[in-house]
Amino acid sequence: MKPVRPFKPEIMKTVGIIGGSGFIGSHTTKKFLEEGYNVKVSVTDIKKSEKYQHLFNFENSDNLNIIALKVEDLETLKDFIGDCEIVVHGGTPFQLDVKDPQKELFDPTIKGTENFLNAIQESSLIEKVVFIASVGAWNTNFPLPAGHKTPTAVFDENDAKFTSPKSHPYAQAKFIANQMVEKFIAENPKLFFEISSVSPVMVMGKSLSTREDSTATGMQFLFKHKIAPNPFIQMFYDEDVPLAIVDVTDVAEAIFRTATKKGLHGKNYLLSSQTYPVSDVSLMLNNQTPKNNASIIYKNGLAQKDLEMKFRPVQKTLNNYSK
Repeated sequence: MKPVRPFKPEIMKTVGIIGGSGFIGSHTTKKFLEEGYNVKVSVTDIKKSEKYQHLFNFENSDNLNIIALKVEDLETLKDFIGDCEIVVHGGTPFQLDVKDPQKELFDPTIKGTENFLNAIQESSLIEKVVFIASVGAWNTNFPLPAGHKTPTAVFDENDAKFTSPKSHPYAQAKFIANQMVEKFIAENPKLFFEISSVSPVMVMGKSLSTREDSTATGMQFLFKHKIAPNPFIQMFYDEDVPLAIVDVTDVAEAIFRTATKKGLHGKNYLLSSQTYPVSDVSLMLNNQTPKNNASIIYKNGLAQKDLEMKFRPVQKTLNNYSK
């Protein structure tokens, strides 16, 4: 295999980050700004400045622009990406407590992905597209094992993907969206840009904003205090589910490396560090020592190889959450 080659550094390339003010998105925005890029971040409601104002505290924030965008609006989406060399798509909703899965998850995720794939074909500047997918793109049963796996069996990019209609709607929507991306790549073999994806497991770590509507930070709060607002979360405690975790800063770093290296077209990288039972996750979120040794369920070998990633230990990630 040929070695991965970085793009030649050029002054002030523009990256568009759809969903760049969320939990993962904020860290991604921060990384690209620090590296000297012009950054455009989409927000669904420009009037709610409390959701993105923290981005202007980052280094080089003079190079930041906030643009109103809903991915269901194809023409606005085309305008957003029209002057971007790099586009990162992380604008699909991450919701676990949903009343109307079709409206809240399937429509924005699937229609948004369809619109995005249509829009990127009309841009003449794009060099690289990165999808922030999910471990759900590989196994919609996560954090439970895929149907063909035992709870302790390892999973990597060579394993068969697994989906079930009984899985959580969020994971099902991400799985379908990923299938759409793979189909698009297969049907368009002569694209003038590269498409790659990253699929993080449970993303944890310190938020860069004070937003209270983040599912990721909310999950950490629940696990820290052992709160179960619904049967889905109660299942984590009842079964002491082994939870594969990755640090949010590592996810942002992997997105940046994927976006700025050539030779990764069609790749989808599992991003994962270590796995601990939820009882240990609760302990570590309270700065206590876990009772079990870390295991590896979701492997990160491809990200280590292609992206030269080194993932933080989970204990460091969870201790950092409470600081």
